[in-house]
Amino acid sequence: MSKLLYLNGEYIAEDQARVSVMDRGFLFGDGVYEVIPAYAGLPFRLEEHLQRLNQSLAAIHMASPLDNAQWSEILHRLLQQRGSEDQQIYLQITRGAYGKRLHAIPEEVQPTIMAMASPINRRDPQLVKQGMSVITLEDIRWQRCDIKAITLLANILAQNQAREEGAHEAILVRDGLANEGTASNLFMVRDGLIITPPKSTHLLPGITRDLVLELAADAGLPYAEASISVEELENADELWITSSTKEVMPVTCLNGKPVANGHPGPMWEKMDALYSACKERLRLRTQAGNHCHE
Repeated sequence: MSKLLYLNGEYIAEDQARVSVMDRGFLFGDGVYEVIPAYAGLPFRLEEHLQRLNQSLAAIHMASPLDNAQWSEILHRLLQQRGSEDQQIYLQITRGAYGKRLHAIPEEVQPTIMAMASPINRRDPQLVKQGMSVITLEDIRWQRCDIKAITLLANILAQNQAREEGAHEAILVRDGLANEGTASNLFMVRDGLIITPPKSTHLLPGITRDLVLELAADAGLPYAEASISVEELENADELWITSSTKEVMPVTCLNGKPVANGHPGPMWEKMDALYSACKERLRLRTQAGNHCHE
């Protein structure tokens, strides 16, 4: 039996779902999205993800079609299909379909809303143990990378180049500064200090990124939000990348050269343990929650 997804107010079998070819998401990439992990059937940091979704919608001059309570109801129903299994939720909102292909934004927007749940892509234990390989590439994307837009072609091309060069991810560099990966946020450790680039229009405000900083603060680990130059990246004691599905991953190879001793570092081990404990606390709850703190 095909799983159900949510599409424009209805729960429909995935193989029966249809969207118009005149949809602006299809024609222009005119839309935004979110990916939300769920552990033991419970959305992780749901409030923060929905806040970012609303910020992305506001940035493209679009009103939110649903409130948080409505989103929560939809997502929980989708998650119930697999019970307590760890999952990931993908939700997408486009500006909808109209009779003509016009660049102008319609005065009355009728959005296309879709959400679906699927098994989460678990981290490869061997890759966690050995660490990831990354390369640096010039950032050719637009000026509003803080919007989680569905227009990801530049990211896809950069990630594909990384794969062709034998790496797992690309770190994007703009004006000599390393900002983020193609689908991840960036962290560096230098002299015991955890550093991540400050929020700006050049990077996505990652939910996992913010959680890492919260966990560092709670554990008394020193951290700072500061720009990271390519030279600093090359001389880092540790590098990490973070995302909702990657969680906190160590980077042990940069542009074909080892990062420090070429092994995941002690600060990463501490943070990975803190993150895992945070997830475990969520699993143990009997009711859905958005934060890790008790």
